[in-house]
Amino acid sequence: MHKKIVKSIIPTVIIGSVVTSLALSSFLSSTGIGKAEAAAAASSSLSFTAAENNAPNRTIKTVRGLNTVTNLSSTVVLVNKQRNLPSSYVPQDLVIPRIPFSFSGPSPKKQMKRVAATALEKLFAAAKKDGIDLKAVSGFRSYATQKAIFERNARNKGEAVANKTSARPGQSEHQTGLSMDISSASVGYALEQSFGNTKEGKWLKANAPKYGFIIRYGKGKEKLTGYSYEPWHVRYVGVYIAGEITRQNLTLEQYLGQSH
Repeated sequence: MHKKIVKSIIPTVIIGSVVTSLALSSFLSSTGIGKAEAAAAASSSLSFTAAENNAPNRTIKTVRGLNTVTNLSSTVVLVNKQRNLPSSYVPQDLVIPRIPFSFSGPSPKKQMKRVAATALEKLFAAAKKDGIDLKAVSGFRSYATQKAIFERNARNKGEAVANKTSARPGQSEHQTGLSMDISSASVGYALEQSFGNTKEGKWLKANAPKYGFIIRYGKGKEKLTGYSYEPWHVRYVGVYIAGEITRQNLTLEQYLGQSH
């Protein structure tokens, strides 16, 4: 009986706002469904709307000949080789998460957007509780920093190879403030694919979605993401969407593409 009520009410509720979410939770609770189930249903409804509103074909415009994303403040902003961030874009709410880093001293790359930083603190606390020693390596990067990194890699490896392992300026998720590279002592805190085979890398893959993160560039997804496998690169998208992407074994491109 309860399942039928949930199934029939969700499509008819006007969703997309906090007020609606609270109303839906209240209704589901009044039917006898537990608070956890009510909250999950409301969260999934809002998350579906968020994904729909952030569908790739709705969040892009041409600026000086470049396909440029328009939903800069969204936690599911899609940035890749076809979707550029403005060169001047810097998130307004960058903070330094209270977690261990692989290096000491101040650096812009310790920063993340506040919502992602808070979630990452919880992820690191859970890792520590499980006896897993992780350290953050690189978070936010400005357009200028990414430009310098890509040009250096292109000189050393050639442009074609460089573009498989590093983003061109404006095409890096690090500029969104929603990503962090993570490593461990078992690989010398390097950003290497072998990290994925370590106990720390396996723990990160299994547990990141619980805190709203996905392994953005998954193994076997290279043709879809445009980049080589990066078990160290996590991207914040929110708990519900991270769970759905992981459960369905999708890329962020595929998940958002379902919503248009």
